[in-house]
Amino acid sequence: MTTDCLFCKIVAKNIPSTIIYEDEHVFAFEDIAPQAPVHVLVIPKKHIASLDLVKEEDRETMGVVMERTAHIARMLKVNEKGYRTIINTNGDGGQVVYHIHVHILGGKPIGAMVSR
Repeated sequence: MTTDCLFCKIVAKNIPSTIIYEDEHVFAFEDIAPQAPVHVLVIPKKHIASLDLVKEEDRETMGVVMERTAHIARMLKVNEKGYRTIINTNGDGGQVVYHIHVHILGGKPIGAMVSR
C-alpha cells in the first residue's frame, strides 16, 4: 500500500466505496462518476502505479486482475450483450489515479471508438 494513493486508501477501507467484489488479490468498486449504467473499477490490491510500470514479477497479479475482470463482468451480467474494458495509462492516456485499474463499462451500447 502507498499511503498517498487514493485507491490504496479505498482498498484499506479508509475511504468509503460501493464494493462490487473483493478477494485476497483484487478489489472492485463502482466508479464515482459513471460513464455507463455499469461502470466498475477493478484494481489489484498490490500497488502498481500504471500499466507502463508492470514488471515481470507482476505477471501473476495482472493475470488474476484480468481473469477477475471477466468474472465480475459475468457477475454483473454485462457479458452476454458486451462490455468495454479500458486501462488508461499515464497522463496522455487519461490516467488520473496512479494505481493501475481496469474500467468495466456496460449496460448500454458503448459505440465504436473512432481513430484519427
